[in-house]
Formats: sequence, structure tokens, C-alpha cells
Amino acid sequence: MTDAPLILAFDTSGPHVTAALLAGEDILTQRSEEMPRGQAERLLPLLEEVLAEAGKTFTDLTRIAVGTGPGNFTGIRISVAAARGLAMALDIPAIGVSLLDTTQFLSHWSPVAMPAPRGQFYLMDFDKMREPVLIERLPNFAVALSTEHTPAQHVAMMARLAAIRTPGTAPAPLYVKPADAAPSKDAPPVILDDA
Repeated sequence: MTDAPLILAFDTSGPHVTAALLAGEDILTQRSEEMPRGQAERLLPLLEEVLAEAGKTFTDLTRIAVGTGPGNFTGIRISVAAARGLAMALDIPAIGVSLLDTTQFLSHWSPVAMPAPRGQFYLMDFDKMREPVLIERLPNFAVALSTEHTPAQHVAMMARLAAIRTPGTAPAPLYVKPADAAPSKDAPPVILDDA
């Protein structure tokens, strides 16, 4: 048995629930399930299964890595909230890692892009930009696409990046654009007095 840091990484920013357990340089266990809905109910049981496969528990962890997006608004909030809660309960750091970061490291290329809603793309050029932008179509120059890698490859890279990053503030969702939700235009219901 080794004293290597044990890092649990997970992501629900797309239509999946994906997790990996990293010890030192080795991925001990990994799971990825396609899941357009129900990620909130499946995430913690899946994490327990990943840990159990390696004969570990949450208390064995030294760090948590979590996907911060961009991606599905609700999915990102699910995993980031879980990571922050686990980190607080276990008194260990949680490190947020964006899918744009993992794409850059997996492809060894910048700029990178990933699909966004309505046929658009998120674009990040790590050499020239501080923040990603939303674009209507892919540029006419070479970019690495996040879809060239599986969710399992992305989450394994999240764990590896979290291993080398210095813990800082708690992870937060990476939103490139505001949520598509809007307040209801209907009048609120009338509350009747019991008297």
C-alpha cells in the first residue's frame, strides 16, 4: 500500500455521471454512465461504488476534483455542490477543473472549443484569453474539440490536474453565459385566510 495522495474526481456537466479515483499516477477505478437526467440522485451512490471498488472510503481521500463546466447549468451545480459539501465534511481541499482545461491538457493544444446549446461553441485560447467566450460557429483556424475525448478521459485528467494545483477558494461553476431560465410571468396565487 502506498501513501500517495488519493483524489476522487467527478463531473456531471453533461449528460453523464463520471468519476475516477487517482492514487499517485494510477487511476484505481473509474465509472462513466450516460445520464441526461437523474444525476443528483445517482452521483453519491456512484462515488461510493468507485471508492468501494478500490477498497476505499470517503475518509481515505486527500483531495476532491470536480468539473466546473462549462456545460449543463443544473449538472454543474450538482457536482460543484457535492464537491464543496464533501470537502467541508472531510476537511480536505476541493479543486475545480474546467472541461476547457482538461481538453487543453488532453490534446496538448490551444485554442480549445466545446459544444454549447443551440449549435454554438465555447472557445478558449489559453495563450490569448483570460475567459472563455461563446461563439456562433467554429473559427477557421485549428482548435481542439472537447468531444475528441470521452467523459472518462476528461475526469481522469481532472484528477491529475487537481493533484498538481494548489488549493485555493472553493470550486465554483464556470458559466460563460447566464442561465436560460426566466422568472414566471404568471401572477402568484392568492393565499386565502382561514378565518
